[in-house]
Amino acid sequence: MTAETSQTLDRGLRVLKLLADTDHGLTVTELSTKLGVNRTVVYRLLATLEQHALVRRDLGGRARVGLGVLRLGRQVHPLVREAALPALRSLAEDIGATAHLTLVDGSEALAVAVVEPTWTDYHVAYRAGFRHPLDRGAAGRAILSARQSPSAEPGYILTHGELEAGASGAAAPLLGVTGVEGSVGVVMLADAVPERVGPRVVDAAREVAEALR
Repeated sequence: MTAETSQTLDRGLRVLKLLADTDHGLTVTELSTKLGVNRTVVYRLLATLEQHALVRRDLGGRARVGLGVLRLGRQVHPLVREAALPALRSLAEDIGATAHLTLVDGSEALAVAVVEPTWTDYHVAYRAGFRHPLDRGAAGRAILSARQSPSAEPGYILTHGELEAGASGAAAPLLGVTGVEGSVGVVMLADAVPERVGPRVVDAAREVAEALR
């Protein structure tokens, strides 16, 4: 901590990060231990965060991230989209296919940025705001692959006809970006994805991840 920073705010943000990293919530005692502060301080932090709906406590007293973070999260999409656009433009022009950045939104995959190539005679129309189940399409499957093997080397997923008849997709997960779960991919009208596309998508996902760090 420096003279320019707030210790209370720092602790509150640390509470949110700790709660975001667990699915089952944390008790006051557990938070007190992890933060290295007494229980009274934790109670005050939780009470303040609850007032802003950033934290909720269940009947057993375990604290979890509250729904208020969703309102903050909606403002993140434009920032993420802006950071990803250069890599998506390069990918779309290089491959000649529609490139997209997809993020997790609840139980669905949500396309938050889409770039279409400028030089092709035709390409797949894929719009920002398009949603689909995580277990269908290359974008969602790439995200699930990262969940299942978070420490694995970067790879890519290929699909055909899962979201649109006649369309094939390739996608690679975003890795190493705290608080962002998503993938970068392309979709094209083809029976099969050309061999060079998969590695190129992995490179684009790495570029986007670096822009977001």
